[in-house]
Amino acid sequence: MLIGLIRHGLTDWNAIGKIQGHSDIPLNDEGRMQAEMLAERLLQEAYRWDYCITSNLSRAEETGSIIAARLGIPLLDPDDRIRERAYGQVEGLTAEERERKWGKDWNQLDLGQESDGQLQCRALAFLEDLVVNYPDRNVLIVSHGGFLAQLYNALYKDKYSERIGNLSLTILEKKDREWNPLLYNCSRHILQKQH
Repeated sequence: MLIGLIRHGLTDWNAIGKIQGHSDIPLNDEGRMQAEMLAERLLQEAYRWDYCITSNLSRAEETGSIIAARLGIPLLDPDDRIRERAYGQVEGLTAEERERKWGKDWNQLDLGQESDGQLQCRALAFLEDLVVNYPDRNVLIVSHGGFLAQLYNALYKDKYSERIGNLSLTILEKKDREWNPLLYNCSRHILQKQH
């Protein structure tokens, strides 16, 4: 079993550095173009995908629908367990606004945000269900940067800490009880188009 973990395409809030969390911000035109680029890459690679599952936020759903349509695979019902972390009072604010309001360590304060533990818990529960429901399938999953970072933390502790890029692709292979990374946070399909 393979899973392809994808962060949704760019939104206007991403572009200006606002935290989105559960706020349902749509893709912008660049985000749609990024989804097309990844779909094109996936068509050309050796891996074959059976299904696509997205979070229930529109930026992930639209990214998934663009990719699934291009690959000709079913887009399954969205799953709210793979939606972005809830950021409470911090949603809609830029880094500068957060620091001005609460200081540099704003993320250490209780501002109504979901904890790392809570996020990791729902991420691992989702993965377990995936293995039970689609054991012999390869599934694309379109989610969010904060969610994916905590999923990788849960699986690999501190091995990976780089920022998860918009429309980046990570491929994990299920071997016995382990998820082995075959590709991590790769956005070469976007970088190639920019040169």
